[in-house]
Amino acid sequence: MSWTRSRTRRTKRTWTAPTPTGTTPTPPIRTPTTQTASRSRVGGALERCIAPHDEERFLAEHWEREPLFVERDEPGRYDDLLSEEEVEQLVTSGGLRYPGFRLVKAGEQLSARGYTIDIPWRPTGFTGTADIDRIAREWERGATIVLQGLHLHRPTLGAFCRSLESTLGDPVQVNAYYTPRSAQGLPVHHDTHDVFVLQVAGSKRWLVYPPARELPLKDQKYSEAMGGPGEPVHDLALQPGDTLYLPRGWLHEALTSESDSLHLTVGVNVVTWLDAFRAALDECGGEVGFRRSIRNGDAGELVEALAVRLGREDVERRAAEKLVRTRRPIREGQLSQLRALDELDIRTELERRPTVLARLAESNGSVVLAFEGKELAFPARAGAEVRAVMELEEPFTAHDLPGSLDDADRLVLIRRLVREGLLRISAA
Repeated sequence: MSWTRSRTRRTKRTWTAPTPTGTTPTPPIRTPTTQTASRSRVGGALERCIAPHDEERFLAEHWEREPLFVERDEPGRYDDLLSEEEVEQLVTSGGLRYPGFRLVKAGEQLSARGYTIDIPWRPTGFTGTADIDRIAREWERGATIVLQGLHLHRPTLGAFCRSLESTLGDPVQVNAYYTPRSAQGLPVHHDTHDVFVLQVAGSKRWLVYPPARELPLKDQKYSEAMGGPGEPVHDLALQPGDTLYLPRGWLHEALTSESDSLHLTVGVNVVTWLDAFRAALDECGGEVGFRRSIRNGDAGELVEALAVRLGREDVERRAAEKLVRTRRPIREGQLSQLRALDELDIRTELERRPTVLARLAESNGSVVLAFEGKELAFPARAGAEVRAVMELEEPFTAHDLPGSLDDADRLVLIRRLVREGLLRISAA
């Protein structure tokens, strides 16, 4: 992925926290790049988060283990993802609807009914619409505006998340937090997903505490019953362009001082070994032994049968298949692409969409291309051309493809892949 502008990066200092007592790091499951769209085509987001740190070293030393703070002198570094001006425009446009946004304030429960309205319309009204005056009043009183699921409707952030998904093999999401000066959005808590905090504008102070529970699951939210946070192990001030990585489970709270603050929270919903066991167990439904009553059968034999399905290759395959199956399309310019098909010929320059994660397999004599919840089957004689489409890194034409299809069949293949969203016409 190429970014719209180049930047000169200067790191002033970095910080890391010690691994908490009793930590036993487990290497994360990662999707082999040979099974998805090439990492180099969609890569860049992880490097952009942690630079100048090396990606492999980050994954070996920090991922799921300990925080990483990267301080930079680089205002504007993340403005192309979401700027402060864009946030104000979104909030004051009146077009936001709950739960696409919410207000939070430490120590208070803010009900959505207090800052949204329903607008009558035919045939169906617009419910949970932002009430601009109420939101402005709450923000002025210290409430943080949270823009949720931005990767679902902002193509730039969707592409950023897709890049991380390609590198890490895990689903990624992003929210934005716009906190007024001298305020705190959330009390001490931990996240149940790994987080990259990207400071966009203003300053925010972060207090970081050791985990009360190491690597919590989704339903293991923090509560005071787990024990108080104690004294912070790190007290940080994030400035524009800074990054803070927090493994899930590390307690933290954030507050502003004299300036308003905007940051992005990029959450990585990791595939755990518990997920891997459940996915493997789901496949066991085809074996009669698992369908018998617990009064019959041998649990030891069933455990052995399950273990066979837990080899690294099978575990990674299932994780990759689910990731590919559950990604939503990012189809910027697709209507123009459909109209450009009228002029497509054997020499038209094409390229693979960088946001598409896809898998290629053979089944019943056909070549099957799976991506974004669908499967496209092609006859075996088109296999060479389809494989080339998956492997080519640079723009190409249908004429350039290897294989035995004639020009007419190549055009049928290419037109379908443009319509389905895997390819796009470069000129369009």
